This record gives sequence, C-alpha cells and structure tokens, in this order.
Amino acid sequence: MNRPMLKRMLLAVLLLISQTGQAAPRIAVLNFELNDITSLPNTPEEQRRTASLRPLLEQALGKTGDYEMIQIPAADQAAANSGFGYLFHFDALAAKLGERYGADWVIVGQHSKPSFLFSYLLANLIEVKSQALAARYAIELKGNHEKVTQRGIQALADKIHASIHKSRL
Repeated sequence: MNRPMLKRMLLAVLLLISQTGQAAPRIAVLNFELNDITSLPNTPEEQRRTASLRPLLEQALGKTGDYEMIQIPAADQAAANSGFGYLFHFDALAAKLGERYGADWVIVGQHSKPSFLFSYLLANLIEVKSQALAARYAIELKGNHEKVTQRGIQALADKIHASIHKSRL
C-alpha cells in the first residue's frame, strides 16, 4: 500500500471514530403552553391533551434519534417563565434555563388552538451554547383525537431530528 493511500485510510478511520465518539445530544423539552382562543377555552380535555405533548415528544425523539432527555422541573420552568409565552419569545432565557441543567438544546412549545376544528403545535428549537433560535416549527393538527396528536408529534420530532442532525455535520 502506498503512503498517500495509507494516510487517507487513517484519516477515514479517525473521522469515523470521532463521529461515533460524540455524546448523544442532551435535549430539554419544556411543558407546552395552551393558547386556546376558542369560544370555550381551556377545557379539561384540551388541558390534558396539551399536558401530554411534552412526554409524547420526548418518546418520539427517543425513537427518532440517539438523544438524552433532560428533565427540568415544572416549578423551575414556571419560575423562569415570567408570563405566558415568555420563554417562547425569549430564546436566551430558555437557553439559560437549559444550561442550568446541562442541556445542549431546549424545545419550547405552545399548543395554539384558534378553532375547534384544528390547532397548531408551535415549537422553537434553541441551541443552548449560542443561546439562539436554531429552528421554528408549526405543525397543523386537523381534529383533536389521539391519532392526530400522535402524528403531529411524530412530524415535529422528525423535523427537530433533521435540524439537530444538520447542525452536527
């Protein structure tokens, strides 16, 4: 084997080792806020549905990629969130909250319900290191049954996975 070919093979092996040696990204998914502006807002059913979004997204991300889920206590999230939508609109504050718990990424979400017929999963992916918005997502949910919610969460997880994967290249 000639010397240049040996160097290329060694470089390829080192590159492979460095990529496989990377730690799994650490993601903190915050509880979704419900922004229900229908004529009968914040029903117990819609509050339960919204409360299920964080755990469903964590599960979907776990199936989509190799991630470590970071748990931020609800009390700490509430303390950092000065009012409705505060963390959703101030990326650096959400990033600082995630940094306190060792997260690489923070997902801040809202469940926006302008109608009884549809709603939206709105989510911001924030990179903790830069304290900047990496991506913003809007997934439309037509209907309110469990299957629709699960499909919407999976679509959101797929988009988040693609964004994080792209940032690591």
